[in-house]
Amino acid sequence: MIDDPKEDPAKKMRKLIGSNSPLTRLPKKNEQDEVKNDASPPKKVVTSTNRPTQISNPTPASKSTVKPASPAGASPKPTNKSSIFGPRFWTIASVISLTINGITLLALLVTAFILLRNGLGVSALLNMGNGLLGGLYTNFEKMDRASIQTNVVVDTTIPVQFDLQLNQQTNVVLSQDVTITNALVTVNTGGLNISRANTTIVLPQGTTLPVVLNLVVPVDTTVPVTLNVPVNIPLSQTQLHEPFTGLQDVVRPFYCMINANAVNLNGEPICR
Repeated sequence: MIDDPKEDPAKKMRKLIGSNSPLTRLPKKNEQDEVKNDASPPKKVVTSTNRPTQISNPTPASKSTVKPASPAGASPKPTNKSSIFGPRFWTIASVISLTINGITLLALLVTAFILLRNGLGVSALLNMGNGLLGGLYTNFEKMDRASIQTNVVVDTTIPVQFDLQLNQQTNVVLSQDVTITNALVTVNTGGLNISRANTTIVLPQGTTLPVVLNLVVPVDTTVPVTLNVPVNIPLSQTQLHEPFTGLQDVVRPFYCMINANAVNLNGEPICR
């Protein structure tokens, strides 16, 4: 291509800069350096005609969109407390779960070793369980059907206070001689007749006199009481009935797992 010799040198420089800018040949920097270069003032290029030409930089990127590059292999920082608490919680829970499982496994191994060492087989264990659970169920049933039989001894005194009404005829015996003065006496004999004469009479000791008692006698005393009271209380009619039947219900499923033909004290099957 042949340039026109009459062309203005400034136009030639603009063509050169517009077609192949020297900024495109510079090495690229990181995003922060690009932001700084974008924020710097535009450079001036002086041409041969001493006319400054401004080279406008590319449109500056928004600061809000520029993020610093994180180092390679670095984990992101936690944004809240839950991201910190979560891994720790699951780590602790896993350790506890593994510990419990290990203890359980060790207990099972020790139990199996003891059983094998003592020569206890499956049948022996079933017989032991049948005897244990059957004994528990039967004894709970007996306790529910039992009764409290005893004698309650009562030895006390009872206060007695009341008024005794007396109105009856009875005979009294004189305990000593009784003198009656100014008594009206009538004497009829063969040679002597006395009618209602005042006289003094002496009643000797031991004389029996018929009298009528009509009086109120107050009574205020204590009476000793000694009793032997027999007691017979069925436990099925007390508040202990519910706990005894509840214990039977707890033992029944395990008892039926070992002995499906188990029966109660009446011979009735309990596994239905």
